[in-house]
Amino acid sequence: MRLALREAREHAGLTQQQVADEMEWSLSKVIRIENGDVTIAPNDLRPLLNYLSVKDKAVIAALLVDARIARTRQRQAWHQKPQFRDVLSDAHRKLIEYEAEATAIRYFSIYFIPGPLQIPAYAKALMQLYVGEMPEQRIEAVLEARKRRGEALLSRVGSVELFVLLDESVLMRPLGGAAVFTEQLRELQRLATEGAIKLRMVPFTLDAPVTNNASFDLLSLDVDDEGMLLYHENGLSDEVIEAKATTMRHRIRYDRVWQEALDEADTIDFIRKRTDSEAAATVRQREPR
Repeated sequence: MRLALREAREHAGLTQQQVADEMEWSLSKVIRIENGDVTIAPNDLRPLLNYLSVKDKAVIAALLVDARIARTRQRQAWHQKPQFRDVLSDAHRKLIEYEAEATAIRYFSIYFIPGPLQIPAYAKALMQLYVGEMPEQRIEAVLEARKRRGEALLSRVGSVELFVLLDESVLMRPLGGAAVFTEQLRELQRLATEGAIKLRMVPFTLDAPVTNNASFDLLSLDVDDEGMLLYHENGLSDEVIEAKATTMRHRIRYDRVWQEALDEADTIDFIRKRTDSEAAATVRQREPR
Protein backbone atom coordinates (compact mmCIF):
# COMPACT_ATOMS: atom_id res chain seq x y z
CA MET A 1 0.00 0.00 0.00
CA ARG A 2 2.71 2.48 0.94
CA LEU A 3 4.30 2.26 -2.50
CA ALA A 4 0.94 2.72 -4.21
CA LEU A 5 0.20 5.84 -2.17
CA ARG A 6 3.64 7.31 -2.75
CA GLU A 7 3.45 6.64 -6.48
CA ALA A 8 -0.03 8.18 -6.64
CA ARG A 9 1.20 11.31 -4.87
CA GLU A 10 4.23 11.65 -7.12
CA HIS A 11 2.09 11.02 -10.21
CA ALA A 12 -0.20 13.84 -9.07
CA GLY A 13 2.84 16.10 -8.72
CA LEU A 14 2.22 16.75 -5.03
CA THR A 15 4.67 17.03 -2.14
CA GLN A 16 4.23 15.33 1.22
CA GLN A 17 3.68 18.75 2.77
CA GLN A 18 0.87 19.54 0.31
CA VAL A 19 -0.84 16.27 1.20
CA ALA A 20 -0.43 16.99 4.92
CA ASP A 21 -1.94 20.46 4.51
CA GLU A 22 -4.88 19.26 2.43
CA MET A 23 -5.70 16.35 4.75
CA GLU A 24 -5.07 18.45 7.87
CA TRP A 25 -2.46 15.97 9.05
CA SER A 26 1.04 16.47 10.37
CA LEU A 27 3.88 16.03 7.88
CA SER A 28 5.22 13.21 10.04
CA LYS A 29 1.97 11.28 9.59
CA VAL A 30 2.28 11.41 5.80
CA ILE A 31 5.91 10.31 6.01
CA ARG A 32 5.08 7.41 8.31
CA ILE A 33 2.23 6.25 6.08
CA GLU A 34 4.42 6.30 2.97
CA ASN A 35 7.21 4.52 4.84
CA GLY A 36 4.77 1.81 5.88
CA ASP A 37 5.44 2.56 9.54
CA VAL A 38 1.82 3.23 10.47
CA THR A 39 -1.54 2.19 9.10
CA ILE A 40 -4.19 4.44 7.64
CA ALA A 41 -7.85 4.19 8.53
CA PRO A 42 -10.26 3.44 5.65
CA ASN A 43 -12.11 6.68 6.46
CA ASP A 44 -8.87 8.59 5.93
CA LEU A 45 -7.87 6.57 2.89
CA ARG A 46 -10.95 7.38 0.83
CA PRO A 47 -10.51 11.19 0.83
CA LEU A 48 -6.78 10.77 0.34
CA LEU A 49 -7.28 8.68 -2.78
CA ASN A 50 -9.78 11.21 -4.06
CA TYR A 51 -7.28 14.03 -3.52
CA LEU A 52 -4.59 12.00 -5.30
CA SER A 53 -7.00 11.48 -8.22
CA VAL A 54 -7.06 7.69 -7.88
CA LYS A 55 -10.27 6.74 -9.72
CA ASP A 56 -9.83 3.04 -10.56
CA LYS A 57 -12.52 1.25 -8.49
CA ALA A 58 -10.59 -2.01 -8.39
CA VAL A 59 -7.48 -0.27 -7.09
CA ILE A 60 -9.50 1.63 -4.49
CA ALA A 61 -11.23 -1.55 -3.30
CA ALA A 62 -7.93 -3.42 -2.98
CA LEU A 63 -6.32 -0.59 -1.00
CA LEU A 64 -9.31 -0.41 1.34
CA VAL A 65 -9.05 -4.14 2.03
CA ASP A 66 -5.33 -3.73 2.76
CA ALA A 67 -6.10 -0.83 5.10
CA ARG A 68 -8.65 -2.86 7.08
CA ILE A 69 -6.25 -5.80 7.45
CA ALA A 70 -3.45 -3.51 8.58
CA ARG A 71 -5.69 -1.80 11.13
CA THR A 72 -6.73 -5.17 12.55
CA ARG A 73 -3.10 -6.15 13.00
CA GLN A 74 -2.36 -2.82 14.68
CA ARG A 75 -5.15 -3.39 17.21
CA GLN A 76 -3.47 -6.65 18.14
CA ALA A 77 -0.26 -4.83 19.16
CA TRP A 78 0.63 -5.31 22.85
CA HIS A 79 0.06 -1.66 23.79
CA GLN A 80 -3.45 -1.78 22.30
CA LYS A 81 -4.57 -4.63 24.55
CA PRO A 82 -7.04 -3.72 27.33
CA GLN A 83 -4.49 -3.95 30.14
CA PHE A 84 -2.56 -1.11 28.52
CA ARG A 85 -5.14 0.71 26.40
CA ASP A 86 -7.44 1.30 29.36
CA VAL A 87 -4.79 2.85 31.61
CA LEU A 88 -2.06 4.36 29.42
CA SER A 89 -2.72 7.81 28.02
CA ASP A 90 -3.26 8.35 24.30
CA ALA A 91 0.03 10.24 24.20
CA HIS A 92 1.88 7.34 25.87
CA ARG A 93 0.51 4.79 23.41
CA LYS A 94 1.28 7.10 20.52
CA LEU A 95 4.85 7.41 21.78
CA ILE A 96 5.20 3.62 21.77
CA GLU A 97 4.10 3.50 18.13
CA TYR A 98 6.55 6.24 17.17
CA GLU A 99 9.43 4.59 19.04
CA ALA A 100 9.04 1.49 16.88
CA GLU A 101 9.54 3.64 13.76
CA ALA A 102 12.07 6.24 14.85
CA THR A 103 15.45 6.51 13.16
CA ALA A 104 16.85 8.50 16.09
CA ILE A 105 15.70 9.43 19.59
CA ARG A 106 17.20 12.26 21.61
CA TYR A 107 16.57 12.19 25.35
CA PHE A 108 17.09 15.20 27.59
CA SER A 109 16.50 14.61 31.29
CA ILE A 110 16.99 16.83 34.31
CA TYR A 111 15.52 14.52 36.96
CA PHE A 112 15.71 10.79 36.17
CA ILE A 113 17.18 8.23 33.77
CA PRO A 114 14.99 8.13 30.61
CA GLY A 115 12.23 5.51 30.85
CA PRO A 116 13.38 2.90 28.30
CA LEU A 117 16.87 2.87 29.84
CA GLN A 118 15.68 2.26 33.39
CA ILE A 119 16.31 -1.08 35.06
CA PRO A 120 13.18 -2.58 36.70
CA ALA A 121 14.23 -1.76 40.27
CA TYR A 122 14.98 1.88 39.39
CA ALA A 123 11.69 2.22 37.48
CA LYS A 124 9.77 0.75 40.41
CA ALA A 125 11.43 3.14 42.84
CA LEU A 126 10.54 6.06 40.59
CA MET A 127 6.90 5.04 40.27
CA GLN A 128 6.63 4.77 44.05
CA LEU A 129 6.77 8.56 44.05
CA TYR A 130 3.29 8.56 42.53
CA VAL A 131 1.61 6.11 44.90
CA GLY A 132 -1.57 7.74 46.11
CA GLU A 133 -1.68 10.07 43.12
CA MET A 134 -1.84 7.44 40.40
CA PRO A 135 -4.00 4.26 40.42
CA GLU A 136 -2.04 1.09 41.16
CA GLN A 137 -3.26 -0.47 37.92
CA ARG A 138 -1.78 2.39 35.92
CA ILE A 139 1.53 2.19 37.80
CA GLU A 140 1.80 -1.52 36.97
CA ALA A 141 0.94 -0.86 33.31
CA VAL A 142 3.50 1.95 33.07
CA LEU A 143 6.20 -0.29 34.56
CA GLU A 144 5.43 -3.14 32.16
CA ALA A 145 5.23 -0.76 29.20
CA ARG A 146 8.56 0.80 30.18
CA LYS A 147 10.17 -2.65 30.28
CA ARG A 148 8.80 -3.62 26.86
CA ARG A 149 9.77 -0.27 25.34
CA GLY A 150 13.32 -0.68 26.56
CA GLU A 151 13.62 -4.21 25.19
CA ALA A 152 12.17 -3.14 21.84
CA LEU A 153 14.47 -0.13 21.48
CA LEU A 154 17.65 -1.95 22.43
CA SER A 155 16.77 -4.76 20.02
CA ARG A 156 16.86 -2.13 17.25
CA VAL A 157 20.38 -0.89 17.97
CA GLY A 158 21.92 -0.31 14.56
CA SER A 159 18.68 0.91 13.00
CA VAL A 160 17.92 3.60 15.59
CA GLU A 161 20.37 6.03 17.18
CA LEU A 162 19.87 6.85 20.86
CA PHE A 163 21.31 10.12 22.13
CA VAL A 164 21.11 10.60 25.89
CA LEU A 165 21.76 14.03 27.40
CA LEU A 166 21.56 14.00 31.20
CA ASP A 167 21.79 16.83 33.67
CA GLU A 168 24.45 16.13 36.28
CA SER A 169 21.73 15.98 38.95
CA VAL A 170 20.37 12.78 37.34
CA LEU A 171 23.66 11.04 38.06
CA MET A 172 23.83 12.41 41.60
CA ARG A 173 20.31 11.46 42.71
CA PRO A 174 20.46 7.90 44.23
CA LEU A 175 16.87 6.95 43.49
CA GLY A 176 15.93 3.64 45.11
CA GLY A 177 18.94 3.68 47.41
CA ALA A 178 22.64 3.05 46.85
CA ALA A 179 22.31 -0.58 45.71
CA VAL A 180 19.60 0.08 43.11
CA PHE A 181 21.29 3.25 41.89
CA THR A 182 24.63 1.44 41.52
CA GLU A 183 23.00 -1.21 39.37
CA GLN A 184 21.32 1.49 37.25
CA LEU A 185 24.60 3.36 36.76
CA ARG A 186 26.38 0.16 35.74
CA GLU A 187 23.69 -0.56 33.15
CA LEU A 188 23.99 2.97 31.78
CA GLN A 189 27.76 2.62 31.65
CA ARG A 190 27.45 -0.73 29.84
CA LEU A 191 25.11 0.68 27.20
CA ALA A 192 27.40 3.62 26.57
CA THR A 193 30.61 1.56 26.53
CA GLU A 194 29.13 -0.97 24.10
CA GLY A 195 27.90 1.82 21.81
CA ALA A 196 24.19 1.11 22.21
CA ILE A 197 23.67 4.73 23.28
CA LYS A 198 25.58 7.98 22.88
CA LEU A 199 25.74 9.51 26.36
CA ARG A 200 26.72 12.99 27.52
CA MET A 201 26.30 14.87 30.78
CA VAL A 202 25.40 18.52 31.25
CA PRO A 203 27.54 19.59 34.22
CA PHE A 204 26.28 22.02 36.84
CA THR A 205 28.88 24.51 35.62
CA LEU A 206 27.40 24.68 32.11
CA ASP A 207 24.93 27.55 31.79
CA ALA A 208 23.10 26.29 28.71
CA PRO A 209 19.65 24.91 29.50
CA VAL A 210 17.90 23.09 26.68
CA THR A 211 14.44 24.02 27.94
CA ASN A 212 12.90 25.79 30.88
CA ASN A 213 13.02 23.08 33.51
CA ALA A 214 11.47 20.28 31.42
CA SER A 215 12.72 16.90 30.26
CA PHE A 216 11.67 15.55 26.87
CA ASP A 217 12.09 12.88 24.20
CA LEU A 218 12.62 14.06 20.62
CA LEU A 219 12.00 11.39 18.00
CA SER A 220 13.16 11.64 14.38
CA LEU A 221 11.06 9.64 11.95
CA ASP A 222 13.33 9.94 8.92
CA VAL A 223 17.00 10.62 8.23
CA ASP A 224 16.30 14.17 7.07
CA ASP A 225 14.36 15.11 10.24
CA GLU A 226 11.38 16.26 8.18
CA GLY A 227 9.13 14.42 10.59
CA MET A 228 9.80 14.80 14.31
CA LEU A 229 7.82 14.22 17.48
CA LEU A 230 8.29 15.85 20.88
CA TYR A 231 7.12 13.99 23.98
CA HIS A 232 6.80 15.59 27.43
CA GLU A 233 6.01 13.63 30.60
CA ASN A 234 5.89 14.70 34.23
CA GLY A 235 4.62 11.47 35.73
CA LEU A 236 0.97 12.41 36.11
CA SER A 237 0.42 13.84 32.63
CA ASP A 238 2.05 13.76 29.23
CA GLU A 239 1.68 15.19 25.75
CA VAL A 240 2.81 14.69 22.18
CA ILE A 241 3.75 17.69 20.05
CA GLU A 242 4.28 17.47 16.29
CA ALA A 243 4.35 21.18 15.38
CA LYS A 244 7.47 21.63 13.27
CA ALA A 245 8.35 25.02 14.78
CA THR A 246 8.41 23.49 18.25
CA THR A 247 10.26 20.30 17.36
CA MET A 248 12.89 22.18 15.35
CA ARG A 249 13.43 24.66 18.19
CA HIS A 250 14.08 21.82 20.61
CA ARG A 251 16.37 20.08 18.11
CA ILE A 252 18.48 23.21 17.60
CA ARG A 253 18.83 23.76 21.34
CA TYR A 254 19.60 20.09 21.91
CA ASP A 255 22.38 20.06 19.32
CA ARG A 256 23.92 23.20 20.81
CA VAL A 257 24.02 21.82 24.35
CA TRP A 258 25.17 18.40 23.12
CA GLN A 259 28.27 20.05 21.70
CA GLU A 260 28.94 21.96 24.92
CA ALA A 261 28.27 19.07 27.30
CA LEU A 262 30.84 16.69 28.75
CA ASP A 263 31.91 14.30 25.97
CA GLU A 264 31.18 10.57 26.00
CA ALA A 265 34.53 9.46 27.42
CA ASP A 266 34.45 11.95 30.29
CA THR A 267 30.80 11.16 30.98
CA ILE A 268 31.50 7.44 31.21
CA ASP A 269 34.43 8.20 33.52
CA PHE A 270 32.16 10.34 35.71
CA ILE A 271 29.62 7.50 35.90
CA ARG A 272 32.36 5.01 36.76
CA LYS A 273 33.43 7.17 39.72
CA ARG A 274 29.81 7.60 40.84
CA THR A 275 29.34 3.84 40.64
CA ASP A 276 32.37 3.26 42.85
CA SER A 277 31.05 5.85 45.31
CA GLU A 278 27.56 4.32 45.48
CA ALA A 279 28.98 0.79 45.74
CA ALA A 280 31.08 1.90 48.71
CA ALA A 281 27.98 3.43 50.29
CA THR A 282 26.16 0.10 49.88
CA VAL A 283 28.98 -1.73 51.65
CA ARG A 284 28.92 0.75 54.53
CA GLN A 285 25.17 0.32 54.90
CA ARG A 286 25.56 -3.44 55.21
CA GLU A 287 28.34 -3.31 57.79
CA PRO A 288 27.21 -4.19 61.35
CA ARG A 289 26.97 -1.27 63.73
